[in-house]
Amino acid sequence: MITVFGEGRGFRVVWLLEEMGLAYRLRPVDLAGVENDAEFLAVNPAGFIPAIQDGDVTMVESIAIMEYLMTRHGPTSLAPDPHDPTFPTYQQFLHLGEAGLAMGAYFVGGARNFAREAERNNWSAGQALEMFESRLRLVRRQLARSPYLAGEAFTAADISVTYALELARRFGGIALGEAEQAYMARTSARDAYERAMETCKGRRAWLAAAAGQ
Repeated sequence: MITVFGEGRGFRVVWLLEEMGLAYRLRPVDLAGVENDAEFLAVNPAGFIPAIQDGDVTMVESIAIMEYLMTRHGPTSLAPDPHDPTFPTYQQFLHLGEAGLAMGAYFVGGARNFAREAERNNWSAGQALEMFESRLRLVRRQLARSPYLAGEAFTAADISVTYALELARRFGGIALGEAEQAYMARTSARDAYERAMETCKGRRAWLAAAAGQ
């Protein structure tokens, strides 16, 4: 059975597993005390989440894990065939969801939630916000063309980007437009998303708390 270590970006992995109908278990990781978690540190000595164990395979990095699972346990409609016309766009947004969107939102949220007040709008926080907003323009342009990021069908790229947009809104305090909000309503209405939320109880509680702020 596949073991997923940690929620956070691990939610992407759990959501993907639910979409694919693969058996897994979620093993929580407390990052506040990760130095005392010998089992997890044996899997990922760097101490960040998510990580997975799949038989003899150990992997970290959520997008790499998603690509591995779809290739090793596919085929799946969540990843278009490389010769499909939608594949380049799919590939672009699968990675943009982390490298351009979630990473920028993470640093914006860190500054706004944890930095001293005088440092919350420092140069680096502004740079991260500019990075996020520039990539968001690509998402908006694509959503004006199609309901999902690779076209008419839901793919793993939508899992990647939906997570990033939720992070931006709830943690980064970044306002999203009507197109992005309607898109997130579509993707989060999926049964697999709801099952993943039932599994990731920490994430459900965090989103509920963030919504009540």
